[in-house]
Amino acid sequence: MSNKPVKAKGSGLSVVDGALVVVAGVVGVVIAFAALHFVVGLVWELVKVAVIVGVVGGVLWALGRRRRH
Repeated sequence: MSNKPVKAKGSGLSVVDGALVVVAGVVGVVIAFAALHFVVGLVWELVKVAVIVGVVGGVLWALGRRRRH
């Protein structure tokens, strides 16, 4: 027996592993953008409802003040 060190085969990523990493990254980005779109849409809807409630409340308040005088 010889005492030569045994070299390990390439420890880097194979082509399939690299492709899987890229696919996982793309899927992750798509999911992140979908979640961001949902959150921004939800916040925008809440802002619109708040503006509508504020306008209606302001009109009712103004009408109430006008009737009292």
